Amino acid sequence: MISGKFAITIHILTLLTKFPDEFLSSEFIAGSVNLHPVLVRKEIANLKKNNIVESKEGKNGGTKLLKSASDISLDTIFKMTFDTVTLGFSKNEPNPKCPVGKKINKNLEDLYENINEKISLQLSGITLENFSNQF
Repeated sequence: MISGKFAITIHILTLLTKFPDEFLSSEFIAGSVNLHPVLVRKEIANLKKNNIVESKEGKNGGTKLLKSASDISLDTIFKMTFDTVTLGFSKNEPNPKCPVGKKINKNLEDLYENINEKISLQLSGITLENFSNQF
C-alpha cells in the first residue's frame, strides 16, 4: 500500500545532501520534516541498514550521507521504503463463478506490476543529487 515513507525518506536524504559534511541530529531533521524524532530515527535506521547513511552518537552526533548523492537513485530509495506500489485488493474473496470475480485479482496484479515497472524506470533515471538540486 502507498505510504508516506518514501516522502519522509526523500526529505531526510535531501536535507542530508544539503549539509554533506555535517552530522545532523534527528531533532534537527525532525524539525524540517515536522515529525517526531523517534519516527525520523526509525527511517534513519532503515537507511543505515541499507548503507546509505552513517550515524554517530553523542553531543556532536547525528547522521550524514555515507554515499555521494550522485550515486543514489530515487529507485533505490523507493525500493528501500517498500518493494512495490499496490493500490490494494478487496477484503472479500471474489466469486470464482463470476466472469469478473474469477479474474479480477490476477488482472489487478498485472496492472500493479506494470505500474511498478514504470515507476522503477522513471525513478532509476533520477539521482538524489538531481532531486536535491531543485532546492
